[in-house]
Amino acid sequence: MALNNPAFNNPAFQDPKAVQTYPGGAQAANLGGPTQFATAQRAGTDAAANARLEGMYAAPTAGATETDRMTVEDTVMKTVGLFAILLVTAAVGWVWTLGGLTITGDTAQQISMAPWLIGLAGGFILSMVVIFTSRKKVRPALIWAYAAFEGLFIGGISAFFEVLYPGIVMQATLATFAVVGVTLALFASGKVRASKKATKIFMIAMIGYMVFALLNLVLMWTGVLPADQAFGLYSASIMGIPLGLIIGVFVVILAAYSLVLDFDMIQRGVRNRAPRQYAWLGAFGIMVTVVWLYVEILRMIAIIRGSN
Repeated sequence: MALNNPAFNNPAFQDPKAVQTYPGGAQAANLGGPTQFATAQRAGTDAAANARLEGMYAAPTAGATETDRMTVEDTVMKTVGLFAILLVTAAVGWVWTLGGLTITGDTAQQISMAPWLIGLAGGFILSMVVIFTSRKKVRPALIWAYAAFEGLFIGGISAFFEVLYPGIVMQATLATFAVVGVTLALFASGKVRASKKATKIFMIAMIGYMVFALLNLVLMWTGVLPADQAFGLYSASIMGIPLGLIIGVFVVILAAYSLVLDFDMIQRGVRNRAPRQYAWLGAFGIMVTVVWLYVEILRMIAIIRGSN
């Protein structure tokens, strides 16, 4: 700094009273105010600071990589990546299931159920591992593997139903997109939100549905239900209306609210500045819900078309 220079140790530069005896007065001596050197230095400092501020404003907004924090954009990218893996392995599962057969009603007994069963078992095991270990550490590799197994399952089951009911996969896919799109739009607009009361009702309904599904599976495996009921209790009718259709509508509503919970979790994670790795859990939650929704819609359409 200029004031630290020994040349300015003269009392004339420090004592304001010296102004009266200094030739030229205060303006010439710069007494009682900053020196020209200090003024120039301050102006240079201000210019540099302004330049840095302008650079900061002009720079792109810091993303998840720079902040290491969870963001909506990063969660969306991870979700897209997981569904890309699912689609690839779904194509593998589709081809594996059909084994080169032409899709006709007569080939239903010839298709392979291996990808369906492998994908179902692998996806279930990995989902449990991810759910119960994510509190300590999020492992993206397990979530990628889950997406791959779910793809095998989706490809296998879709091929099977397509053989029985041509065009059903496209119908189920469009219906799934419609439900997801409407739910996302309602959530984004603020018209639908998760609440404690609604979540409690959701959990009770989910437990009840899981018990019903497990009971139906046991009754089918043990041969208690008639063989002509392909979907077990779902194939039963109430006043001419398939029970599977009634339950299907109920389950679609449950799945839609589950999506709301997923969106709400992501929103709270971003708001709480959660670590970036938790975006994987947000993407994982959305995939689990969408796969569940697709399978339920697929079964509901099959029941409707089968009853006709």
